[in-house]
Amino acid sequence: MFKVYVDGQHGTTGLLVNERLENHSQVQILTIPYNKRHDKDLRIQLLNEAEIVFLCLPDDAAKEAVGLITNPNTKIIDASTAHRTNSIWTYGFSELSYEHKMAVKHAKRLSNPGCHATAAIAALYPLIEEGIINSELQLSLFSITGYSGGGKKMIHTYEHTDSIDYKAPRQYALSLNHKHVPEIMKQSGLTKKPLFMPVVADFARGLTVSIPFAIEQMDIKMTKEEIAKFYKNYYKESHYIRVHKADCIESLVDNCTNIQGNNNTNYLDIYVYGNDEQIQIISKIDNLGKGASGAAIQNMNIMLGIDETIGL
Repeated sequence: MFKVYVDGQHGTTGLLVNERLENHSQVQILTIPYNKRHDKDLRIQLLNEAEIVFLCLPDDAAKEAVGLITNPNTKIIDASTAHRTNSIWTYGFSELSYEHKMAVKHAKRLSNPGCHATAAIAALYPLIEEGIINSELQLSLFSITGYSGGGKKMIHTYEHTDSIDYKAPRQYALSLNHKHVPEIMKQSGLTKKPLFMPVVADFARGLTVSIPFAIEQMDIKMTKEEIAKFYKNYYKESHYIRVHKADCIESLVDNCTNIQGNNNTNYLDIYVYGNDEQIQIISKIDNLGKGASGAAIQNMNIMLGIDETIGL
């Protein structure tokens, strides 16, 4: 049994990581009583006793926690934004390539991807890596997500208000400086800052990122059918990334996307829609699954050298 400790186990991501760990057959969960969660000495003891530590903390607290770990054998999975663009840390998206998966397998310090970033990078990385679109292309990314991604405060607001202001979708990060943008750029290979437009809506879980572009903008011109086939081949070895045929209608609801279709799973679905002149790539995940706790457990399994699907 592998000893695992979740620092920040009472937050949204921490609770879900713990929930998945409870159904995991090969781990022993080290816990800290709620009333002692600020006991630094006890935290230090658990952080260094564990073989895997999940940091489900705000950025500054995550950085501080890293400094408390002196055991060279303790592996860290950081769910915060703190280290996602830090080249010293391994980026935990194993499906992107064989090299990515090997890096995760041998990682001691791993940064778990963000939810919007996961969906965007899954669509962008293969296209840029294979030269189908140019890294300097000016792209627009449109994302819509459930309110659970905003943490406990936003969850409480949505679930305990009757205000009409929260019933309609709300666009945020209006300065176009969302914290996931640097991560998306670095990990996808984009060199020109995309126009990233996120929207939060009145449902708990689920997220899609849509990336539209014109076929004439592509360095290698491809039809939507060819793009779908390309993705299918690129991700053929991936258990959790599923690619659908072009103009797939099976997952639609009244001819509209079903944003909540992957809720409570660790799957990421890629769809390709469009016409003879324009293409739209849509990535769909559970923002708390493949976008957070699910990906963290998958990364842990790979780092421990066991079946990546255990507990998921």
